[in-house]
Amino acid sequence: MILIFQRTGQRRYAIQAKRARLPDVVMSPAAGYDPLMPHDLMHLVVEAQLGLAGGVFGQLAAGGNAGTFHPISDGDVGARADTREHRRMKRRGKRLMREGRDDSNQSERATYICWYEWLARSLSADRREVARTMSEQANHIRGTAPSDEMRALSEKKIEQICRHLDELSSHWSRLAVGESMAVRWPDLSVSRNPSPL
Repeated sequence: MILIFQRTGQRRYAIQAKRARLPDVVMSPAAGYDPLMPHDLMHLVVEAQLGLAGGVFGQLAAGGNAGTFHPISDGDVGARADTREHRRMKRRGKRLMREGRDDSNQSERATYICWYEWLARSLSADRREVARTMSEQANHIRGTAPSDEMRALSEKKIEQICRHLDELSSHWSRLAVGESMAVRWPDLSVSRNPSPL
């Protein structure tokens, strides 16, 4: 699956998922814009690195809609066929969301911790200051998360995730409005300026 992250405005972005043998889907606008790292791009990295097949992006790859993505009509199949496919995807999406609830919850917890760690390790004093404001919540999550999750989120794994975040942030932060980048799931390889959404 290829995920296209596009800056659609000064503080807006969209995500399109191009899926083999499945209809493409889009979320526009996507929540959690950030000039350094949009929220969903961070989730993509964390879910891929932790192997969370039931998280948002695993659900998309399995044919779901993760509750927030919508099919893109190609116009060739007709309104009736589009409606049927939309209903099928919605049913499949609800099932995958139920089945992926644990992975999705783990993704939320791990993403917050990794966001904190990424900012805390930054060379930027401003980013480290933001991390300081997050430290209490990050420690709370660490203290209440299941122990197997915390073992999976080892120092080595956090370092790997932070390296991916650095790489993707360097691509994302250089995009102008209207430009995009494509990230392959789950290997996180990147290309700039794929075809627009």
